[in-house]
Amino acid sequence: MKPITRLLVLLALMLASSVYAQNSIPIYGYQVLHTYPHSTKAYTEGLFYLDGYLYESTGTTGESFIHKLDLNTGKVLQQVELSPPDYGEGIVAFKNRLIQLTWQSQRGYIYDLKSFKKIGQFSYPGEGWALTTDGHRIYMSDGTATIRVLDPETLKQVGKIDVTALGRPLVNLNELEWVKGKIYANVWLTQNIVQIDPNSGKVVGVINLTGLAPDPSALADPSNDVLNGIAYDEKQDRLFVTGKRWPSIYEIKLTPPKSDH
Repeated sequence: MKPITRLLVLLALMLASSVYAQNSIPIYGYQVLHTYPHSTKAYTEGLFYLDGYLYESTGTTGESFIHKLDLNTGKVLQQVELSPPDYGEGIVAFKNRLIQLTWQSQRGYIYDLKSFKKIGQFSYPGEGWALTTDGHRIYMSDGTATIRVLDPETLKQVGKIDVTALGRPLVNLNELEWVKGKIYANVWLTQNIVQIDPNSGKVVGVINLTGLAPDPSALADPSNDVLNGIAYDEKQDRLFVTGKRWPSIYEIKLTPPKSDH
C-alpha cells in the first residue's frame, strides 16, 4: 500500500509470529476453489462483490481508479479515474452510493453506484485505508489498531472499535470485509486475514494464506505487491481474495484449525 522500509517489514513479521503462533486464536488454512483473472495494473486497495459483479479500487497517484468487473472474465464494465494528487483507497457501496477513501488527502468521494458519476465528497482526519458495511453502519480502517464506525448517511464518525489480539493492539489493519457477523481484515505486510468480533474488538480467528501469493518473479514489485483485497458473496457464501497487481483473484474455502492434540 505504501512504500515499504526494511524496519516495517521486520516489525510486521515479528508481530505476526508473536501474535498468531499462539494456540489461543484459531488459525485457519485455505483451499482454492476457483481462480479468476485479475489485472496486473490494479494496485488493489478496496474490493467487494455486489449483485453478480466485483468492484475494485486501486491506489498510487495517477493510477487510481474504481472499476466494475465481470468476475469470470476480468472484463472492465465501468471505470472512473481519480485525478492526482489523490491516491485511491478503500470503497464500499451503501444503498445507491459508492463511497471511496483517499490515503492522505483527508477527503473521500461519493459516486452514484449505477452511473459512477461523482455526486459529492466528505472529509475525515488522518489517513484512509479501507471500508466495509454491515448494512447499517460503515467501518473504516486507517492503518492503526482502531476501526472507525461511520454514520452511513453523514459519513461522520459515531464510534470506534479498538482491535486487539491476545490483549495487544493490532496495527496495520487494511482492506476490510463484513462476513457472517465478523469484520475480516487484511493485516498489511503479512499473509494473514484476521477475523474481528465487532462488539469486543478481539481477534477471534486468523486465516493464514501463506503460499497463495504468486511467485515474486511474476510481480512488478514483490515487496509492495502484497496480499490485499477481500470480497464476500453473501448469497452464494463465496469468499474471494487477491493482492496488489496479482494476476489472479482466488475463491477460497477455509479449512479447520489444526488440533493441538
